[in-house]
Amino acid sequence: MRQGFPLAAPGMAIGLLGGSFDPAHAGHLHLTHQALQRFALDRVWWLVSPGNPLKPGGPAPLAGRMARARMLNRDPRVVVSDVEARLGTRYTADTLRRLCALYPGVRFVWLMGADNLAQFHRWCRWQDILRTVPVGVLARPGQRLAATCSKTAVIQARQRLRAEAAASLARAAPPAWCFVNMPMRDLSSSEIRARDGGA
Repeated sequence: MRQGFPLAAPGMAIGLLGGSFDPAHAGHLHLTHQALQRFALDRVWWLVSPGNPLKPGGPAPLAGRMARARMLNRDPRVVVSDVEARLGTRYTADTLRRLCALYPGVRFVWLMGADNLAQFHRWCRWQDILRTVPVGVLARPGQRLAATCSKTAVIQARQRLRAEAAASLARAAPPAWCFVNMPMRDLSSSEIRARDGGA
């Protein structure tokens, strides 16, 4: 394995939580711990992205966002990584393709909040993402209806696993996705930046 890349063994179930983490906060940890439990994951990797193609303007410098995320996280099952910067990938579909090639036998699950599912059809090659790895969706405040009625949810209705089967998601052959509810924590990075006087 290349230096600087997270370690993983074949057969492990690893959730991938991508985002700018600008900044990382307790809501990210809450979603991560719920995902570890509900989807029976061995690890979750936080993929701190160089930038988000769907967001205007750039985030804070990557090194600072990585440092804050590592300071916040105390769970050894959660790995903060700059994999996308190391791979030079810009879009999730490309990142997943590269990771699956680099880690044969590892069972990756793409994780997202329900707010992302609501606009997932706008992501570059979103159908390729669904064909590459299973997707675990966790409910966030005010997003349940918009997510479950979204274009992606309607098109992929037959590939949806029941919430009761969430623990089997990592072993499911893609395309497969599962929507689960979790205790709410209404916290966002944009709110923290506004509170702290940022953009």
